[in-house]
Amino acid sequence: MNKRTYVYCQVWVILMTCPLIGCIEPFNTEFEDFEDAFVVDATITDEVKQQEILLTRTYGLQDDETPNEAGARVMVKDDTGNEFLFEETDFGRYVSNVAFAAVPDRDYQLLITARNGREYCSTAMQLPQATTLDSLYASRITNDFGEEGIGIFVDTSNPSGDSSFYRYEYEETYKVIAPRWNPMELDVVEDTFSSSIVIIPRSLDERVCYPTKVSNRFILTDTDDFDRATVNNFMVRFIEQNNFITTHRYSILVRQFAHSINAYNFLETLNEFSTSESLFSETQPGFLAGNIVAEDNPAEKVLGFFDVTAVSEKRIFFGYRDFFTTERLPDYIDSCIESAPLAGLTDLIRLDLIKYIKENEGEFNSPSSGPYITVPQVCGDCTVLGTSEIPDFWIE
Repeated sequence: MNKRTYVYCQVWVILMTCPLIGCIEPFNTEFEDFEDAFVVDATITDEVKQQEILLTRTYGLQDDETPNEAGARVMVKDDTGNEFLFEETDFGRYVSNVAFAAVPDRDYQLLITARNGREYCSTAMQLPQATTLDSLYASRITNDFGEEGIGIFVDTSNPSGDSSFYRYEYEETYKVIAPRWNPMELDVVEDTFSSSIVIIPRSLDERVCYPTKVSNRFILTDTDDFDRATVNNFMVRFIEQNNFITTHRYSILVRQFAHSINAYNFLETLNEFSTSESLFSETQPGFLAGNIVAEDNPAEKVLGFFDVTAVSEKRIFFGYRDFFTTERLPDYIDSCIESAPLAGLTDLIRLDLIKYIKENEGEFNSPSSGPYITVPQVCGDCTVLGTSEIPDFWIE
């Protein structure tokens, strides 16, 4: 699910039900007066690419899947007569037929015809003043909670001197080396009447991996209250010192989006609605209106915002020893405790839940001990965490 759509749907559920998140004791509840609404996640940028729009419906906390809006007709048009059609490539995911970029001083409008025939349109939006992300850097810091770690910061400036409104998102990739990887592994050989366990060579692909994670919240700042239209030393990510992701090598790509004040205010309010503080405030929020309406029924509630934004990005690399030269390396994600399972051993192997270390030569000698010493899968197989394929951008 797209991260922004996830936040939209999460917030809608919050607005339509009693505050359920953060309770100390679980309790049962019934969902009453749930209101189905159209959810639009639509942003076009100044990057020449096939732009993407996501259409979904609101859903309840008890629902397992997001109800995507399939079968719609989607178009973006500008005030010079250009029309950009979008084709559905997956349920609820629409991609422009051609690559294009938003350009300055031009009005853009989103038009949608849903599968049920209802028509929706946005207000006209223009590309904000483009600004460049000047620098992206990491520093060893102690945060406001007294935790030591690595802060990821950005600096940016607007040559025009006008107030600017920014959103940041990041994509982090890190190198993982499985600490208990072994060139041999256990396998179950089946025959007609029985099965046996053998030790066989294994692939190198499970030793070194490169997991990738993306930010899952809106990271916002503005220069409206500053004497100059600059952003200095703004932290977009904090990594605790004991977080294993920086152990070997870490990379982060930060993207900066320049927004209009209306889009920024919408995102800022959305952020406030999704925090636990606002959930438990005395005054509960109402419906969060964006800039998209139903043409034939203005009273229909549509959740989302059509936005046109300028994008700038940078990437950096570093490792733990770049900032902590003598300190103990962070612990791995698992303690990797050895064991010698006997009961259900063949099932553990079939399900790939354990990895072979060596034969049990008396280290484990209880009646319940098996013939092989093993560790949890993640300790000997890094593909549990991410792909073993080296990213194209990776630099050692």
